[in-house]
Amino acid sequence: MATRTELKEASLNRILDVSASRLRQEGLAGTAIADVMRDAGLTHGAFYVHFPNKTGLVVAALRHALLENRKRWVGDLQPESWRQRLQRLARRYLTKAHRDDPANGCALAALATEAARSDSLFRQAFEGELLKSVQGIRSGNHAESGGSEQQFDDALAFMALCVGGLSLARAVTDKELSERIMRACIEAAGRIASDTSPT
Repeated sequence: MATRTELKEASLNRILDVSASRLRQEGLAGTAIADVMRDAGLTHGAFYVHFPNKTGLVVAALRHALLENRKRWVGDLQPESWRQRLQRLARRYLTKAHRDDPANGCALAALATEAARSDSLFRQAFEGELLKSVQGIRSGNHAESGGSEQQFDDALAFMALCVGGLSLARAVTDKELSERIMRACIEAAGRIASDTSPT
């Protein structure tokens, strides 16, 4: 039989899974407390066991949404040049599957424009997650830090290319144009940096 701590952790994970999915699909408006708790199969009152307010929920949901996705995307460093790494990561990010499945996709792409209009707490959380992604691009999953200042700038430009490219690919109705946007961004990823070592 599960302990109280285990039950509490399981309910928190259900809330985070639901709210992260809703956040990526519907934005901040999709994380109404009543809707999240209903979809998680929990009572409205159980919400306050885990979070003080909706802001606490959306910040936690953003972090939860990016945690596993980022690990899968950036992976470990490979024996490749910096340019090759950026192109490989672009090919993994800018895909039809990612474009067509926002519920399981990158929360940065789903929320970039909305974050700009949000309160400072959410914007700070968004910034923190963006910087974690930039560091992951530079260092992979297991390195604490790495890369030059130029690579930091390259990784920022690369993130802007990926997030913007995916957002535009989702926004247009013409599938051929959508795919062309993604292809163009993948090709541009290789032109961001000089062909130097990633470490």
